Amino acid sequence: MPARNTFLICTRDVDKDGAFVAEPGDTRFLQVPLARREYSSADVVPKDAWQKKVIAAADGEEDEITGSTGDILFFVHGYNNDVETILWRTRTLQESLSAQGWKGLVVGFDWPSDNSTLNYLEDRYDASQVAQRLVDDALQIVVDAQFPVDPKARPCTINVHLLGHSTGAFVIMEAFSNAAKKGALFKKSWRIGQVVFIGGDVSRASLSSSSDWAAPMYDRIFRLTNYSNRFDKVLGVSNMKHLGVAPRAGRVGLPEGLPEKAVNVDCSEYFQTKNPKESVFTGTFNHSWHIGDPVFALDLVLTLEGEIDRQAIPTRRNDQGHLILIAGRSRPEFQGGWDENRPAPIVPGGSAR
Repeated sequence: MPARNTFLICTRDVDKDGAFVAEPGDTRFLQVPLARREYSSADVVPKDAWQKKVIAAADGEEDEITGSTGDILFFVHGYNNDVETILWRTRTLQESLSAQGWKGLVVGFDWPSDNSTLNYLEDRYDASQVAQRLVDDALQIVVDAQFPVDPKARPCTINVHLLGHSTGAFVIMEAFSNAAKKGALFKKSWRIGQVVFIGGDVSRASLSSSSDWAAPMYDRIFRLTNYSNRFDKVLGVSNMKHLGVAPRAGRVGLPEGLPEKAVNVDCSEYFQTKNPKESVFTGTFNHSWHIGDPVFALDLVLTLEGEIDRQAIPTRRNDQGHLILIAGRSRPEFQGGWDENRPAPIVPGGSAR
């Protein structure tokens, strides 16, 4: 059943009229009716009530093989995003993933970023400052659910994933780095399922196996999937802002010497086939085409589900060890029956085989 509301965590400040502004503020938990095109402090609900509603919306039937009961995908946006854009992208992700058979819930994590390219450096500073909120108000929810204080409470078996777009990748990496510095949180064996970067505005080198910054993230996740596109002009501009010495992972892909849990999917070939006039998107097309694209949505769904090995996902081609996103593919025809389990048939004479 489609969600009747959109759920978000918002770390923006509010003005005297209750509208969110592009400066850090208190963390608020939002439940926004689908009829609304933007949100304000009027959509705030208490944290405990919000958490229960989010878990209820994501909870489903238990998977007999994995034991999981559902999925939550936290979407962390990039810089130059206003409230209306964030709400559209959160909802479009939900709709496009659901259309590909995903049964999970997308939750937006909104940090203060201005709707101006000139604010790039300030936004990046705000992103660093607000990463702690992703730890305290999103990852902590995961930990509380996986390790309930009440010994009689049943641990939550919902899978939690993170999707970072553009500077959202920076926020996610900073959040894991901050989490490693929190003693009580560090000591618990919590895990995040899939971490996904699209148009990731972090340096390629920062994701290597020798990166001290990436190490806390790699320690806590099952898989990192980085979607790169060499035609991402926005990240070319980002290179200039970094004095031209730090190619971005969302443009050139991942470095050599990766941990086994990291994989790059090159979208450059597929991107060249896309006509912006025939596509659903918001923002700069070369940097934001993923959200609303059905081919990307299917590849992401198959990644989040984790039922098919990364090398065998049908929306990818392996070109000498490099995974390439391709169109014109669908789920395996009989995948829906692969979990079927039946007893051995009884043969004449009463013996089973």
